[in-house]
Amino acid sequence: MATEDEELSSARSSTSDDVKGDARDQEKSDGTTLPSHVAGSGALDQLVETARDYAKQAASENTLKAYAKDWAHFARWCRLKGTDPLPLSPEIIGLYLANLAAPTAKAPALSVSTIERRLSGLSWNYMQRGFNLDRKNRHIATVLAGIKRKHARPPVQKEAILAEDILAMVATLPYDLRGLRDRAILLIGYAGGLRRSEIVSLDVHKDDTPDSGGWIEFLDEGALLTLNAKTGWREVELGRGSSDQTCPVHALEQWLHFAKIDFGPVFVRTSRDGAKALEARLNDKHVARLIKRTVLDAGIRAELPEKERLALFSGHSLRAGLASSAEIDESYVQKHLGHASAEMTRRYQRRRDRFRVNLTRVAGL
Repeated sequence: MATEDEELSSARSSTSDDVKGDARDQEKSDGTTLPSHVAGSGALDQLVETARDYAKQAASENTLKAYAKDWAHFARWCRLKGTDPLPLSPEIIGLYLANLAAPTAKAPALSVSTIERRLSGLSWNYMQRGFNLDRKNRHIATVLAGIKRKHARPPVQKEAILAEDILAMVATLPYDLRGLRDRAILLIGYAGGLRRSEIVSLDVHKDDTPDSGGWIEFLDEGALLTLNAKTGWREVELGRGSSDQTCPVHALEQWLHFAKIDFGPVFVRTSRDGAKALEARLNDKHVARLIKRTVLDAGIRAELPEKERLALFSGHSLRAGLASSAEIDESYVQKHLGHASAEMTRRYQRRRDRFRVNLTRVAGL
């Protein structure tokens, strides 16, 4: 079983010097300054700082970290090639994308989705520095189109955790304080179709902490989660289960009661002996590790080698499991998961009835 010390060590893992240096540079050139013709004053300078704080909230912390790493990688690549990332050069960016898809050194080639993510990171970073990266520029667009045409592959989907799987997984957990917490995490993550960041960002009440990503309201019928999610604010209804052993709401109530949590983060670290809840909010990586560990302990897909089994499952396996197991109208699943389109919901449904409507016969063939 993974210890809390391992989790803390992971959270403290240091980033590269390039990323740290870039973060310092970005603070100096984040695009939020007074116009040159306006004289500074105490009130205006304070508003500049306020505007900078709001600008930092425009993207999630994980997204900003990824963008910083994207810029650091590009800046290092430029130095190795004897050039500079500034000012913006579409020709250089096109060459960089080509090198990511077909590296000349021993580095592995990146997938199309990762290359597109890198390009988004560069676009964001250039925007912070006052440049507009035009993705339609021929030096960028044609190279990216060629990469997609030659290297595009169907997306690799994580395995869905189905109802029988989640029951087997929670059965492996002890009934000490840490076990109560992890059981609540798995059950509400599954029943709510929650992202791992949404799980760990929950607070007991609204506005309990500055970094809150949502809060919980307990009702007779279940629990109502209000989430500041990836696609905006949404409400998730968690109905009570058929038994206390499998009910996500009961598991959540048990954890909060025995952990004596009535304010602040819902899911926190525990002491080394697992007997006391601490104040520090859990890192979202704990959810991924918990899923992988309980998948192994429950013997799910035991016919495969351990390395392959671990690679099959991630935090998204909970969302995919709910979407695949819920035998209800697709629109309810779409609303519950907070998807903007039915097509996105279908990507999560691993065993939906694909031929329920036979358009071939309807068309008269």
